[in-house]
Amino acid sequence: MKNLSFFDKIIFFLNTLVALVLAVSLLVPFVPTKLISSLSVLSLVVPFTVIVNLIFVFYWLWKRKRNFFLSGSLLVLWYLLLGPFYQFSLSENVDEKEGVLSIMSFNTRGFNAFRQLDEDGVESKIYGFVSEQDPDIICFQEAYYAMKRNEALSQYKYKFVDFTFGRHREKVIQAIYSKYPILKIDSIPFPQSSNNAIYADILINKDTVRVYNLHLQSFRIVPGLNTIQHGGGTKLFQRTRNVMLKQYEQANLIRENMEATSNKKVVVGDFNNTQYSNVYNIIKGNMSDSFLEKGKGFGRSYDLLKFPLRIDYILADENFEVLSHQNFNERLSDHYPVMATLRLNSHQ
Repeated sequence: MKNLSFFDKIIFFLNTLVALVLAVSLLVPFVPTKLISSLSVLSLVVPFTVIVNLIFVFYWLWKRKRNFFLSGSLLVLWYLLLGPFYQFSLSENVDEKEGVLSIMSFNTRGFNAFRQLDEDGVESKIYGFVSEQDPDIICFQEAYYAMKRNEALSQYKYKFVDFTFGRHREKVIQAIYSKYPILKIDSIPFPQSSNNAIYADILINKDTVRVYNLHLQSFRIVPGLNTIQHGGGTKLFQRTRNVMLKQYEQANLIRENMEATSNKKVVVGDFNNTQYSNVYNIIKGNMSDSFLEKGKGFGRSYDLLKFPLRIDYILADENFEVLSHQNFNERLSDHYPVMATLRLNSHQ
């Protein structure tokens, strides 16, 4: 510090603050949200703090100062413990073979039912996009229109559209469409929440695979950011903290269901949180994340103030090998669809 100019001392002070935020963020995924609910909010800003710390590393390298060790060491720990939010790997070309399963997850925002996008024919475009990609299984979140268009996606002989018969009409509608027979369907109720999770036991060749379609508690963060300008920052923080606690409760309900079945498992959906959260860690467990295995780029599935975030996931247990992962750029919702190709280990 003695050899630093006054300006560099200020830079190092700011560097220390940002490094401290990242250091605390490294603990967040591994500590139950209920114990550090306020700090759990940091999981949302990890990509930002990583980038800022990286800028500090380059700054101190440019200045030829050893101060780069502070952010540099934390970035190494971040990468080893939590994994990157940007991938350089490429997905493989996958030949259609027995035991290969393609699955897509897409939060459609009600198929633009409230015309959030000022565009005509969004519903038909979504169905056309899914038909063109032709996954074996498609999981919709916020699927209001999926229950109204029985003639759409006719290539899927089997489907489960939840809440079509008057049950819990206040809930957000989820849907699972499958080319393979569905043996059993059910939902996982989330107390005092309009969000929910459903699952279907699907017969794939000789194996029964439980496919979970999740939509965890929503932040509705973008409208909330406007309240900061009117002194509402404290309320926004409190609301975000409460959402974190809800997500924690929901993640544990899902984990409880997962541990109660011996079926092979695939989990997809909108987690409304990053991979740096305790919520993601609870659900993922030792499952493979298709993006971390075979993804490329930021894996963007949602834009927050034009910054690419990954909050939609496809996870597969140890019975599957991830062959490919793809993020799409179709602007048909506030979310972008994701798809993965998995190879199911042969039935024993």
